[in-house]
Formats: sequence, C-alpha cells, structure tokens
Amino acid sequence: MAATAKTSTLGECVPENAMTDPGEIARFYDRCSDLMRELLDGLAMAPDEPRPFPEIEDAIGWPRRRIASVLGGVCRLRHREFEGRRPYHFHEPRRAASRRWEIWMDGVQARAVQAEQQEANPGLVAKDDA
Repeated sequence: MAATAKTSTLGECVPENAMTDPGEIARFYDRCSDLMRELLDGLAMAPDEPRPFPEIEDAIGWPRRRIASVLGGVCRLRHREFEGRRPYHFHEPRRAASRRWEIWMDGVQARAVQAEQQEANPGLVAKDDA
C-alpha cells in the first residue's frame, strides 16, 4: 500500500529543475541509459503520484538502491546537456508523506515519455488504450 499522497509542489526539491518541454524530455529520454529509460517508463506509468524509491523499485522489479545508483549515473548528462534539469520531480524527506525521498512525473512529463515509448515500440499499447 502506498504511503504517499497525490502530488503537491509543497516540499518539492528544486522545482525549477523539473522539465516542462516535451521536446526536451524526449531528447533526455533519447540520450539517457537503458536503466534510466526503464526508470522513466516506470514513473510514467503512475503520473502525479509521488512514491518513495523502494516502492518504485518493487513496481519495476529492481533491487533496492538501484534508483539511487541510476540517478547518480545520469547526473553528468543532466548537468552537461540539460543545465541540471530533469524529467521528474522530487519531494524532500521532511515534507514527503512517506518521510523518504519521493520521485514522480507530472502528466506532461509522463505523456512525453509515453510518446517516446510509442515511437521506439510502435506495437506497444498505451495504458489508456488497453
């Protein structure tokens, strides 16, 4: 059972770093690693739902602490090519419902990622189309 609430900008960590342009999100999706794409795909499946890392890791079948490792690995790309921006949001632990770091995508970000998934896999049926 999720320990999180629907999205709120209250307590969001550096909200100005969250990408809003679908083209920029698509470019990030294209440039990042396969593991980062897998994380983005998982986040896009539950837009506007902040969740702690372990909950997301369970949902996508990853071992514990992999998200932290993947986010650390994408740091250089974010700073070199995207001025530190990211296609997801963070809640800091002090203000998160779970009292842990929470990560999520908003609807615009999720739709941009889902469009990239469709482009990469034309036979893929979108969640809303099923």
